Amino acid sequence: VQLQASGGGLVQAGGSLRLSCAASGRTFSRYAVGWFRQAPGKEREFVAAISGNSSTYYADSVKGRFTISRDNAKNTVSLQMNSLKPEDTAVYYCATGSRYYYSPTWNPDYWGQGTQVTVSS
Repeated sequence: VQLQASGGGLVQAGGSLRLSCAASGRTFSRYAVGWFRQAPGKEREFVAAISGNSSTYYADSVKGRFTISRDNAKNTVSLQMNSLKPEDTAVYYCATGSRYYYSPTWNPDYWGQGTQVTVSS
């Protein structure tokens, strides 16, 4: 399974970005897929996830600003990020595993390479 994340970049506070995660060797619709991020000097943290039944979950820090979605025809999962804040600056990773449903204890098996998101104030 290989995951390819894209869509990162530099944006001003209040702006938007859309991240995309493409999979090879994995049909996304059958598994939970998540986005995580890691800022410099900080631990990696959960951002959002979508289960196989398309139920969605968000960290409190991004709820109402970020939206995770799935395109089964393209076998991609996207993260629409609006109202970005400087504290959203991080490397964003998509991940998946063998579970259909997301849970807070989920530890994904497969990770993409990460895409940098930088939000300037």
